[in-house]
Order: sequence, then C-alpha cells, then structure tokens
Amino acid sequence: MNIQSSHVNTAYISIGSNMGDKRENCQNALAALDRTETVQIESISRFYLTEPIEYSDQPWFVNAAAKIRTSLDPVDLLAVLKSSEVEYGRVDSGLRFGPRPLDLDIIFFNDSIIETAHLIVPHPRMHHREFVLRPISDLAPELIHPVFNKSIRDLLDELNTQNQQCILMNIIETV
Repeated sequence: MNIQSSHVNTAYISIGSNMGDKRENCQNALAALDRTETVQIESISRFYLTEPIEYSDQPWFVNAAAKIRTSLDPVDLLAVLKSSEVEYGRVDSGLRFGPRPLDLDIIFFNDSIIETAHLIVPHPRMHHREFVLRPISDLAPELIHPVFNKSIRDLLDELNTQNQQCILMNIIETV
C-alpha cells in the first residue's frame, strides 16, 4: 500500500462486531481498509471477546484496535470507516449500542483534540471502556491521552472493569 500524500497522519481505530462471524468481520474489514490508497495498517492488537455494555441484551463482541497511517483528514477517515460499516451490513436499527456486524471508531488522530457535530476525538467514552483501552494498550501502552494527559496503561489501571469482561481470544478459538 502506498499512501498518496505528502502529509501522513497516525490514528488509532477501534473495531468490533457481534453479528455473524465476528472475528472474520473484523479481520476482513481491516484487510479491506489496508488495501485502500489512503490507509495503511501499521499494527493490529490481539482480539478480545467482550461483554456488551450500555445495552446488555445482545451477543458478546469481538474487539480489537489498529494503529494506522493515513493521508486522510479525520472527517474523511470517519466517512471511509462509516462506509465500511455499511458495506458489512450495518443498518441504523434505532437502538443505540445495539447489535452490529461491524463498528469502527476513531479513538485517536495524531494528538488532535477535535469536537464537531459528527466527530469527537479522542473518543469521548474510550476511557470508560475496557474493550477499547485493552486493545490499544496492546499497541501503545505509553500513548498519552491529549485531554487527560495520562497514558493508556494508566487509564486502564484506573478503570472500574466491573461488568466489562474482556477475554483474550486464542487464535484457534471460535465464537
């Protein structure tokens, strides 16, 4: 993959699925993203089987995170991620935090702090979610949250993980 730009950004994205072949959905979406001209996957965390939060009456998720390099700005990257979700069958069910075949979120974009009507970076709930912090900690435990000025490791250590099971998946495990 060759990023077509003189300016390259670094972003961390969270990926999850709890419908269909969850792990395969995540892996295929990341592979498709890496095949684009504007995104290069640098590293992918381990995969985790995670308990749903906010809305618990649904299947458990498979979650991971990826560090990417991109020539896109944050708004254009969000558009690519949302388009990928639709491609994998995501529809607006009207149920916030409900089941979905694919969920992609920008967690960090460089060390930017962004607040628009459609995008907030760093992700506004990431520090409350083990399924986001643990995979990002696999990739960059010393990464500093630009709002809280704390490392991912510190945010994870401070997290109350009650009702947030996050189980490391073995490569041969099926869900």
